[in-house]
Amino acid sequence: MEQRRVVITGLGSVNPLALSWPETWKKLIAGESGIARIARYDPEALNLETHIAGEVRGFDPANWMDAKAARRMDPFTLFAVASAVEAVQMAGLPINDATRDRIAVIYATGVGGLQTVVESETTRVQRGPRRVSPFCVPMLMPNAAAGHISLTLGVRGAGMAIGSACASSNDAIGMAVAAIRLGWADVVITGGSEAALQPVAMAGFNQAGALATKFNDAPTKASRPFDLNRDGFVFSEMGTTLILESEAFAQARGARILAELAGYGASMDAFHLTAPPADGNGAVRAMLAAIADAGLVPDDIDYISAHGTSTGPNDRTETLAIKTVLGDRAYQVPITGLKSMTGHSAGGCGAIEAAAGIGSLLDDILPPTINYDTPDPDCDLDYVPNVARRARVSTILSNGFGFGGHNSCIVIRRYA
Repeated sequence: MEQRRVVITGLGSVNPLALSWPETWKKLIAGESGIARIARYDPEALNLETHIAGEVRGFDPANWMDAKAARRMDPFTLFAVASAVEAVQMAGLPINDATRDRIAVIYATGVGGLQTVVESETTRVQRGPRRVSPFCVPMLMPNAAAGHISLTLGVRGAGMAIGSACASSNDAIGMAVAAIRLGWADVVITGGSEAALQPVAMAGFNQAGALATKFNDAPTKASRPFDLNRDGFVFSEMGTTLILESEAFAQARGARILAELAGYGASMDAFHLTAPPADGNGAVRAMLAAIADAGLVPDDIDYISAHGTSTGPNDRTETLAIKTVLGDRAYQVPITGLKSMTGHSAGGCGAIEAAAGIGSLLDDILPPTINYDTPDPDCDLDYVPNVARRARVSTILSNGFGFGGHNSCIVIRRYA
């Protein structure tokens, strides 16, 4: 039986740059940064080494959902629901008795409701266990995002929560592709969200040596993938949603098709819980698997959306892995490190990077890797430094690698 093609018809995003996808895209191609000093608490007073992050600012849940329902959601769920509402609107997706049972929700988060955990434990300690909200557990659970998307939009297909650290979004998108190909759903609302900028998480990442600490006085310069002077990632929060449909379903309803989600591949390192192997073999295997799943060969890839975390080991290893996959062509294929502008949102990053890839296919422009000031001899590829570039590309490889040794890649193609 011929495999069902999977297409993308809608995008939505709430992130440190903007509160909608169109505004986000404008800022990405302008090379703007969403990183600033942390505003919701005083990081210096808490003795944190890192004082900066990518916070969502000016977000009012009432613009997307019922205000009462919103009070029972952790921020990671709020961002997921808001971006899902926007994506469904962009797609013009009909949700009615004829369609709702065939619309699934497969959604990612790397951490889940950390703010709810912290606030609930503070309440327990300070005021006693009887003052902890009965909504505590439904708010903190990782599947709350998928559940509330279902409740808000009235969709009743399969529902799943995917958690594989920083590879989560790509894995959710990959599972969405599988669900459509296998006939489990006609449409999947998918993506990822994260809202874990709590002091305890910042402290933990600092103790692991993972966060940037040298740019507290210049926040917009802190996230600098592939640059010689990178010193760690910048943690951020966001939610980004994609609407995936079978090509037949999208065509039958006259939808505008943005791109094709052509391939997915994943692997594990079995090496170390938080560090990649120096040769990047897990990343190589995931990239090759995604390319093969799309029915392509490495020479078909003409643009890469890098995982590019702005950490020493990741950027060096990813560069080597790309060279292994593409061979000599690696020097001719442009690469964007989107986290230079958005920061690193763990379970949310793959979805916004996929959305940006779709933007490049539609508008023939590649967002830059900002803050690429001093080349690293070990990172010597074309990272579209500092300024967006006009270019017509057709096939994008988008990478996501996470703690736990998770590697997850997707291939997005110009629709034809």
